[in-house]
Amino acid sequence: VQLQASGGGLVQAGGSLRLSCAASGLTFTRCNMGWFRQAPGKEREFVGATTSWSGRSTTYADSVKGRFTISRDNAKNTVYLHMSSLKPEDTAVYYCAADPTYSSYPSGRETQYDYWGQGTQVTVSS
Repeated sequence: VQLQASGGGLVQAGGSLRLSCAASGLTFTRCNMGWFRQAPGKEREFVGATTSWSGRSTTYADSVKGRFTISRDNAKNTVYLHMSSLKPEDTAVYYCAADPTYSSYPSGRETQYDYWGQGTQVTVSS
């Protein structure tokens, strides 16, 4: 199983970025997909997650609600994190993760996710 995250970079406050996470080696349509982030000196935290294609639902951390959106393209085995109105406090390494249990609700718990990408750095300047 491989999760390849990309799309990070340096952006000014108020700007936008789209992160991508391409998955291989798993049945993507049966996986809930999550995004997490880790800022320097802090623990990794939940950003948002979406269920597999059936009855899709999403959930977000309060800190990003209304600014970040998760979407997925099952034909491309890819999940996206659309980030807008970025703030300096959004600076972190962003990780995608896969939960292959086909659960009906997207989880915010790290332990629910079996597979993790390598992370992509997002830096928001003020």
